[in-house]
Amino acid sequence: MLKQRKTQLSILISVSVCVMVLGSLVAAAKLMGVGPFQKAQQPLDAANSAASSVKMLVSLSPQERSAKLVELATLQPASTNPPQEISPQSRARYLLASDLIQQGDATKALELLDNLEQQYPVLASHIAQKRAQAYELSGDKGKAQKAWEELLKNYPNDPVAAEALYVLGKSKPEYWQQAITEFPAHPRSVEIALKKLKENPNQPQLMLLVAKHGHYVKDYGTLLEQLVQQNSASLKPEDWEEIAFGYWEKQDYGKGAIAYGKAPRTAKNLYRKARGLWLDGKIPESKIAYQELIAAFPDSEDTGLGLIRLSRLNEPKDAMVLLDRAIGKFPNYAPEALLDKSKLLDKANSAKSASDTRKLLLTKYSNSDKAGELRWAIAQQYAKAGDLKSAWQWARELTTNNPDSEQAPEAAFWVGKWAQQLGRDQDAKTSFEYTVLRYPESYFAWRSAVFLGWPVGDFTTVRDLSPKVVQQPQRPEPSAGSPALKELYQLGQDRDAWTLWQIEFIDRIEPSISEQFTDGLMRIGVGDNLEGLWMIGSLRQREKPDDRTEYLALRQQPAYWQALYPFPYLETIVKWSEERKINSVLVTALIRQESRFMPGIKSVVGATGLMQVMPETGAWVAEKINLKKYSLENVDDNIKLGTWYLDHTHDEYKNNSMLAVASYNAGPNAVADWLKRFSFSDPDAFAEKIPFPETKGYVKSVFENYWNYLRIYNPEINQLMSDNYEASQKKAKPQ
Repeated sequence: MLKQRKTQLSILISVSVCVMVLGSLVAAAKLMGVGPFQKAQQPLDAANSAASSVKMLVSLSPQERSAKLVELATLQPASTNPPQEISPQSRARYLLASDLIQQGDATKALELLDNLEQQYPVLASHIAQKRAQAYELSGDKGKAQKAWEELLKNYPNDPVAAEALYVLGKSKPEYWQQAITEFPAHPRSVEIALKKLKENPNQPQLMLLVAKHGHYVKDYGTLLEQLVQQNSASLKPEDWEEIAFGYWEKQDYGKGAIAYGKAPRTAKNLYRKARGLWLDGKIPESKIAYQELIAAFPDSEDTGLGLIRLSRLNEPKDAMVLLDRAIGKFPNYAPEALLDKSKLLDKANSAKSASDTRKLLLTKYSNSDKAGELRWAIAQQYAKAGDLKSAWQWARELTTNNPDSEQAPEAAFWVGKWAQQLGRDQDAKTSFEYTVLRYPESYFAWRSAVFLGWPVGDFTTVRDLSPKVVQQPQRPEPSAGSPALKELYQLGQDRDAWTLWQIEFIDRIEPSISEQFTDGLMRIGVGDNLEGLWMIGSLRQREKPDDRTEYLALRQQPAYWQALYPFPYLETIVKWSEERKINSVLVTALIRQESRFMPGIKSVVGATGLMQVMPETGAWVAEKINLKKYSLENVDDNIKLGTWYLDHTHDEYKNNSMLAVASYNAGPNAVADWLKRFSFSDPDAFAEKIPFPETKGYVKSVFENYWNYLRIYNPEINQLMSDNYEASQKKAKPQ
């Protein structure tokens, strides 16, 4: 942003989905407050004893919810409630006590926690922890120590015991060793290990503990380096696998490759060794590693992909042999190998062989994603030559045979565009409706909604819109984890939930769909939006049939989309958006793309903060607005400066938001050059001609984000989505 071709965050979160459940959003809309962004709130009174009543208050600040929590905390549980049902009174007492501890009021917190375990057994151990924390806050060291000792006695096997061991271990060191032994994954144990390592770095077992369980540690990469350099000879293969996974998680692929080479000899580990070497630019070494994989595991599915990867590193003659082997032995990779082979034959001027190879791909593997990629390439060639009818036919064939391919949303939209240009207006309308229905999360669904006349704003009108966006008041329930973890998360006790999850999340290397989704929720809860959104968004990349089935079920839940499109720093975004007279949803969408809502993040070229402001641009804007002191890592300052510049780019291009957003990313000189080189008579065609791949993807991602915030949270657009779905169902029914 705000420079020539700034390197973007290397996160590609593209999402897919279903029509959202309408009822809860429309109901929430009836309870809205004032302004474009609103939190739907459920009225509370003494008669309202619904189990979710306290959860409705979680999105409010402690000050905003205090009076209502006090009211609920004094209610008597209804005699008709089943014994296993948690009363609003219990939840209110716990949440209010937590708020009071944060505010420094230990006395009132202790009153609320008194005997609460009996009414609220699911959080009994955490109630004991809050009590001990309140006594510490009160300054009564004797009662605090007794409370920690009672916690340890009553809940010795509960993860919360690690908190007691940590506190008690400050005076009795043996407790710290007990925490490490019994709860190695607990963040307190990781903290203890780091403290011990600071005193004596030569403790490989403690370094291994952090390597396995402390991926979130600030200097994690440095610790891995020290572990490897100091203890390489004594590390076991399973240790190397943990180290390799740590490097891979931090995208240090070269070092990860070396570690995978020393890990247990599996097809997956050998593949990652070869791939890591390639990503690190070590091509000769990567070729040797791929050959090692192929020789050691000739029948593994990892070898099928390895053959294709290796072919791309070899001369055409050798590459052909490798591709033919993949085609003959690995049906799952045959389509990709055939497409690669056809391209090599084209380069070798073997036109007939190349054509025959493409025909084989389109016939034998007609429903594959690679067949879809080929169909889209052919459609684009016809469109470029001016043969829109043929382009339209090939694109339609793609949407029929390859509806789940990466190119399908774009093809479906252009089926509508080309039909419109061919004078087939009804076909165009049908195609646009289909695109919204089948690919509702995509950028092209937004473009289709524009052509359908929905009130979503076009490139030239979106800036001035002020769409109402209603946040759901109650958090979703995580799809994995214990009842205690789910309860903590839904009460907004994010740090406690995240801490518990570090114990419960066992298989980090190969998590289930529900575990990975829950891990994303936990990370977002504690402000690690970068990794959290990646964990959730990358679920779509799962290919195993069982995983795919579970993912497709998950993405039909509103909770999945609400997690992918959160609203951090909402009030500040709205404040400065209104000051600059820019659509606040558009600003939110841009921030999500720029920084994933990470205020302290910096790019490799120095762009900083939520709106990734370059230091020199920030200084220029600050001078314009007479801002003497500011910090690009400060949320308010960053959004103040970033929205001013976004307003500036809109002014430069007569409020055309496509050009303004492109200029925000690539700089005004680049956009001016593109306008000279390419016709802007058709903005959709212009968007496809943007020559910087980064900016081309950036523009689509920002408006895709914008559209998703609308379709998920705006009642009017949500209703139109529902109407579109119902209309399609009626058409599908036999008459």
